[in-house]
Formats: sequence, C-alpha cells, structure tokens
Amino acid sequence: MSMTPPLPGNLRGAVDLSSLVSRAQAPAPTAGGPAGEGAGGASSLIVSASDANFPQIVELSNTVPVLVDLAAPWAEPSQELSAVLDRVVASYGGRLVLARVDVEASPQIAQAFQAQSIPTVAAIIGGRPVGLFAGVYPEDQIRDVIEQVLQLAQQNGVTGTVPVEGGPAEGEAAEPVEEPLPPHHAEAYEAISTGDYDTAIAEYQTAIAQNPRDSLAVAGLAQVQLLKRLDGVSLDDVRSDAAAHPDDLDAQLLVADLDVSGGHIDDAFGRLLDLFPKQDQAGKDRIRARLLDLFEVVGTDDPRVAKARTRLAGLLF
Repeated sequence: MSMTPPLPGNLRGAVDLSSLVSRAQAPAPTAGGPAGEGAGGASSLIVSASDANFPQIVELSNTVPVLVDLAAPWAEPSQELSAVLDRVVASYGGRLVLARVDVEASPQIAQAFQAQSIPTVAAIIGGRPVGLFAGVYPEDQIRDVIEQVLQLAQQNGVTGTVPVEGGPAEGEAAEPVEEPLPPHHAEAYEAISTGDYDTAIAEYQTAIAQNPRDSLAVAGLAQVQLLKRLDGVSLDDVRSDAAAHPDDLDAQLLVADLDVSGGHIDDAFGRLLDLFPKQDQAGKDRIRARLLDLFEVVGTDDPRVAKARTRLAGLLF
C-alpha cells in the first residue's frame, strides 16, 4: 500500500467529515479517558469514538495520527481485528492513537468514512481522513500500513506523542519523535502552507530530478498541481460550467479535479473516461495525462484507480 503526503484542501481518498466535526463540542478524549479494553498500557491510547466526541478526536489528529477502527463489537471479525490493533498500537509507545467506533451506535461516522463493510480501518492525520483497509489482515501487514501512516503523518508535520500508561511519570515530558523532512519536501510543504504553489511544484520537481524513484515527491507534485488548478475558482461555477458544457474538455477536466478533491473518485474517473473516446488525439493525450496525475493523488494501489487504469488501457489499445 502506498501513501502520499496530504496537502491543505486535499487528501488521498478524502471524505467529508464536516457534518461530524461541526457537532456540539464534548470533552476531548485524553489519556485515561474513554478507552477500549487494551492490554499492557494500551488503554491510554485507545478511545471510544462517538458522534459526540468525534470533533475532539479530529482535533487530536493534529498532534498524533489517529487510527479509526469501524467495528461491530458482536462480530467475530471485528473482535479479531480489534485485538490485533490494540496490541499493535500499544507497541508504538504513544506515536498514534486508536479510536474505536461502534458502527451501530454511531452510524453517521461509518457513513462519513464510506465504510462498505465491517471491520474497516481508516486514519485521520492533521484533521484529514484517509482510507486504509477493510477486513482482517495479518499483524505484519497491519504494521506495514501503520508505518506508512506514520510516514504520511511526518510529511504533514504530525509528529507528536501522547502519554502512555506506565510511561513517563506525571510532569515528565514524553520524548517527541521528530524526524526532519527531506530538504525539498520541507521547502515544498512550507510553500504550500503559504499558498505558494509554484514554489512547491518547483521543489517537488527538483526532488524528482534528484531521485526519480521518490514516490512521495511524485505524489506530492500531483497533489500540489491539483491544488493550484483549483486555487481561487468558484466551486459552484465549476460545476455549473461543466453541466452546461458537457463537451468542453477544459470544463470537464476541472470538475474532475474538484470531484477528486472532495472524495468523489469514481465520478471523476468515470467522467473523464466517458469523454475520452470523443476526443481527437490531443484531447485524448490531455485526458490520459490528467488521469495519471489523479491516480497519484488518489493512490496507485486504490482499487478505484486499478479499475480506472484497466478501463483506460482498454480505450488506448
């Protein structure tokens, strides 16, 4: 599974959590607060998530990445996965937190994450969600995913820790995990934070020139280019223009960008692939190039990308 650094306004596989985040405030989940049945000091790292306290869990993700375990407590697969997640999260010593959601008690959270089956695991990093996997996986594969979540969090500047039961004594600060970003990545991230997308693009391009296999830079470049294309546009105007001019390639490319930025991945890919056969060679080249960029934004291992890539290959050959 590959992941990419999230950028302001967009995240791979983004879903809309605004309806949950805007709910009435509730006491924030903290170490020693609502917890699951974690073992060996894990209880301070495992919180029970609900519609009421979800805004605080999202806020917590600005400090440490939060795994979200969308589970049904009565279901054996959920129980099996939850036990593995408890153990794995505990082993990371406060570098991430696990939020467990009873989907029957909080169906709106499951709907917000677009969970199609249970159990499903997602993450929230810097207030932005990203889909991870559904079903029960071996512990070693889950650890691989978490390592990439932590790498993604680092790219987004989320590198804090939370206290762990049995860890530092009260009043003793936990040692934060701070790993510097690669220089050009750091410059790109700083530029993005100020809205200087041209500089961010140049920094990522330099990183790729120095190391063409820098997959994070490739994905980061695709994302910041998307941000630049959407910068300053009226979302309503983009959608109305696309609806009024279904054969206007520029309008359709831009609304596909908008769909991806809002998490409507299938809509974006389907729109461009439906338009592809109607274009001359120059138009087909533009659609293909845009799709390849959007594949990087969404994640090249995402099943929706695999499906779209297969369809694109059929259109090309």
